[in-house]
Amino acid sequence: MPGRLPPRLTCAFVALLAVPSSQSQSKAVTNEILFPETLTYSVEWRLIYAGDARLTVEPRKWGDKAEWETKLDVESGGLVSKLYKIDDKYQTAMVGQFCTTSTSLEAMEGKRHREVKVTYDYNRGKASYVERDLVKNMTKTAETEIPACVTDILGALFKLRTLHLEPGQSAQIPVSDGKKAIQARVEAQEREPIKTKMGTFNTIRYEAFVFNGALFARKAQLQVWISDDARSLPVQIRARMSFPVGSITFSLDKAEHP
Repeated sequence: MPGRLPPRLTCAFVALLAVPSSQSQSKAVTNEILFPETLTYSVEWRLIYAGDARLTVEPRKWGDKAEWETKLDVESGGLVSKLYKIDDKYQTAMVGQFCTTSTSLEAMEGKRHREVKVTYDYNRGKASYVERDLVKNMTKTAETEIPACVTDILGALFKLRTLHLEPGQSAQIPVSDGKKAIQARVEAQEREPIKTKMGTFNTIRYEAFVFNGALFARKAQLQVWISDDARSLPVQIRARMSFPVGSITFSLDKAEHP
């Protein structure tokens, strides 16, 4: 793809408390949001089809501490795939109120092939980051201090969905990528109708301040449109970046609750 996409693009789509309670062994409700859940998105880059994304979340255990597993798969398609092939697989493990315990990313982007693993050790109050470049056979490591509960950028989405902020309200959410930890500010800005393949949704538009040196150095604007109903579906996600990347938009095609 012209103007290579930033390395953390897959993880940087969204920003984001309620204690989950079980309906049964296979279904949970958090502020009326049903889990397990699978969300399918079409991805648009500069107004052209760029690929597809699939986001799943499943409860793995119930008891004193809930355990969650999420997966995000992003694959380029159409003309974009011929210009710059992307096949990224991102996974997170979380406990309780979506406190992240580990993340892993396998990213195949153009000629690049990387693996990134982050472990969140709450006993030590540290997050450990390991990135391996499988083409150049190089490894980078980092460590940062974390609070008693922190989310990765993807897990933060699930927190945001439970907050039900009204336009004009804001919240601070602890977020880390394993190299840095911040209190990310999220603003509920205004109500907007958004049309997708699923139909037209009444939504609230949020902005998450994680770029521009906050968590990620790159200059960009991250917005999330969440349905203004009990489901709180992330209907649309958009990252507006400077030239040559431009805007990348995830648009909801299907929501499944097995």
